[in-house]
Amino acid sequence: MPSGKVSVWLLQRDHALTSNALPNPSAKSADIVKYAFSLLLVAAGIAGYYIFDGQWPGIVRALVVVVAVVLAAVVFMGTAKGVQAREFLSESRFELRKVVWPTRQEATKTMWVVIAAVILISLILAAFDWIIQLSVQALLGS
Repeated sequence: MPSGKVSVWLLQRDHALTSNALPNPSAKSADIVKYAFSLLLVAAGIAGYYIFDGQWPGIVRALVVVVAVVLAAVVFMGTAKGVQAREFLSESRFELRKVVWPTRQEATKTMWVVIAAVILISLILAAFDWIIQLSVQALLGS
Protein backbone atom coordinates (compact mmCIF):
# COMPACT_ATOMS: atom_id res chain seq x y z
CA MET A 1 0.00 0.00 0.00
CA PRO A 2 1.46 3.42 -0.90
CA SER A 3 1.88 5.80 2.03
CA GLY A 4 -0.93 8.11 0.81
CA LYS A 5 -3.44 5.27 0.86
CA VAL A 6 -2.24 4.14 4.28
CA SER A 7 -2.81 7.59 5.81
CA VAL A 8 -6.30 7.81 4.27
CA TRP A 9 -7.07 4.31 5.55
CA LEU A 10 -5.82 5.24 9.04
CA LEU A 11 -7.87 8.43 9.00
CA GLN A 12 -10.99 6.52 7.94
CA ARG A 13 -10.33 3.79 10.53
CA ASP A 14 -9.88 6.35 13.34
CA HIS A 15 -13.05 8.14 12.23
CA ALA A 16 -14.96 4.85 12.31
CA LEU A 17 -13.80 4.19 15.90
CA THR A 18 -14.98 7.54 17.25
CA SER A 19 -18.33 9.26 17.14
CA ASN A 20 -16.74 12.67 16.49
CA ALA A 21 -16.80 14.04 12.96
CA LEU A 22 -13.62 15.07 11.22
CA PRO A 23 -12.78 18.77 11.53
CA ASN A 24 -14.44 21.02 9.01
CA PRO A 25 -12.65 24.38 8.50
CA SER A 26 -15.78 26.18 7.27
CA ALA A 27 -17.72 24.98 10.31
CA LYS A 28 -14.96 26.32 12.55
CA SER A 29 -15.16 29.79 11.02
CA ALA A 30 -18.94 29.76 11.36
CA ASP A 31 -18.53 28.68 14.99
CA ILE A 32 -16.14 31.56 15.63
CA VAL A 33 -18.75 33.98 14.32
CA LYS A 34 -21.36 32.37 16.59
CA TYR A 35 -19.03 32.58 19.60
CA ALA A 36 -18.42 36.26 18.90
CA PHE A 37 -22.15 36.88 18.47
CA SER A 38 -22.87 35.09 21.76
CA LEU A 39 -20.32 37.23 23.59
CA LEU A 40 -21.73 40.33 21.90
CA LEU A 41 -25.24 39.43 23.10
CA VAL A 42 -24.07 39.02 26.69
CA ALA A 43 -22.09 42.27 26.52
CA ALA A 44 -25.11 44.08 25.07
CA GLY A 45 -27.33 42.80 27.87
CA ILE A 46 -24.87 43.93 30.53
CA ALA A 47 -24.35 47.28 28.78
CA GLY A 48 -28.12 47.74 28.54
CA TYR A 49 -28.39 47.13 32.28
CA TYR A 50 -26.06 50.05 33.00
CA ILE A 51 -27.11 52.35 30.15
CA PHE A 52 -30.77 52.37 31.20
CA ASP A 53 -29.96 52.72 34.90
CA GLY A 54 -32.17 55.73 35.67
CA GLN A 55 -34.72 55.17 32.92
CA TRP A 56 -36.01 51.60 33.42
CA PRO A 57 -36.88 49.79 36.65
CA GLY A 58 -34.25 47.37 37.99
CA ILE A 59 -36.37 44.29 37.31
CA VAL A 60 -36.75 45.20 33.62
CA ARG A 61 -33.01 45.82 33.28
CA ALA A 62 -32.28 42.47 34.97
CA LEU A 63 -34.74 40.82 32.59
CA VAL A 64 -32.83 42.32 29.64
CA VAL A 65 -29.63 40.69 30.92
CA VAL A 66 -31.39 37.33 31.42
CA VAL A 67 -32.88 37.45 27.91
CA ALA A 68 -29.48 38.34 26.44
CA VAL A 69 -27.80 35.43 28.25
CA VAL A 70 -30.53 33.00 27.14
CA LEU A 71 -30.23 34.15 23.52
CA ALA A 72 -26.44 33.84 23.74
CA ALA A 73 -26.84 30.29 25.09
CA VAL A 74 -29.17 29.41 22.22
CA VAL A 75 -26.65 30.73 19.69
CA PHE A 76 -23.81 28.91 21.47
CA MET A 77 -25.72 25.60 21.41
CA GLY A 78 -25.65 25.80 17.61
CA THR A 79 -21.85 25.51 17.58
CA ALA A 80 -19.74 22.36 17.69
CA LYS A 81 -18.80 23.04 21.31
CA GLY A 82 -22.47 23.57 22.09
CA VAL A 83 -23.29 20.15 20.64
CA GLN A 84 -20.50 18.64 22.74
CA ALA A 85 -21.89 20.42 25.82
CA ARG A 86 -25.38 19.01 25.14
CA GLU A 87 -23.94 15.50 24.72
CA PHE A 88 -21.98 15.88 27.95
CA LEU A 89 -25.06 17.03 29.84
CA SER A 90 -27.21 14.18 28.51
CA GLU A 91 -24.50 11.64 29.38
CA SER A 92 -24.20 13.21 32.84
CA ARG A 93 -27.96 12.85 33.39
CA PHE A 94 -27.72 9.22 32.30
CA GLU A 95 -24.85 8.57 34.73
CA LEU A 96 -26.67 10.43 37.49
CA ARG A 97 -29.55 7.96 37.21
CA LYS A 98 -27.10 5.16 38.05
CA VAL A 99 -26.01 6.75 41.34
CA VAL A 100 -27.15 4.95 44.48
CA TRP A 101 -28.05 7.75 46.86
CA PRO A 102 -27.68 7.18 50.62
CA THR A 103 -30.76 6.82 52.76
CA ARG A 104 -31.67 9.55 55.21
CA GLN A 105 -30.38 7.40 58.08
CA GLU A 106 -27.01 6.81 56.35
CA ALA A 107 -26.65 10.53 55.60
CA THR A 108 -27.44 11.42 59.23
CA LYS A 109 -24.88 8.93 60.57
CA THR A 110 -22.24 10.24 58.17
CA MET A 111 -23.04 13.81 59.20
CA TRP A 112 -22.44 12.98 62.87
CA VAL A 113 -19.13 11.28 62.04
CA VAL A 114 -18.01 14.39 60.13
CA ILE A 115 -19.06 16.69 62.98
CA ALA A 116 -17.18 14.55 65.52
CA ALA A 117 -14.06 14.51 63.32
CA VAL A 118 -14.16 18.30 62.93
CA ILE A 119 -14.50 18.79 66.69
CA LEU A 120 -11.67 16.35 67.42
CA ILE A 121 -9.31 17.94 64.89
CA SER A 122 -10.13 21.45 66.12
CA LEU A 123 -9.35 20.38 69.72
CA ILE A 124 -6.03 18.88 68.59
CA LEU A 125 -5.14 22.08 66.72
CA ALA A 126 -6.14 24.19 69.74
CA ALA A 127 -3.85 22.07 71.94
CA PHE A 128 -0.96 22.54 69.48
CA ASP A 129 -1.65 26.28 69.41
CA TRP A 130 -1.64 26.42 73.23
CA ILE A 131 1.63 24.46 73.43
CA ILE A 132 3.29 26.71 70.82
CA GLN A 133 2.01 29.79 72.63
CA LEU A 134 3.49 28.58 75.94
CA SER A 135 6.78 27.75 74.21
CA VAL A 136 7.07 31.18 72.62
CA GLN A 137 6.24 32.87 75.95
CA ALA A 138 8.90 30.77 77.70
CA LEU A 139 11.50 31.65 75.04
CA LEU A 140 10.72 35.35 75.18
CA GLY A 141 10.53 35.37 79.01
CA SER A 142 7.06 36.92 79.19
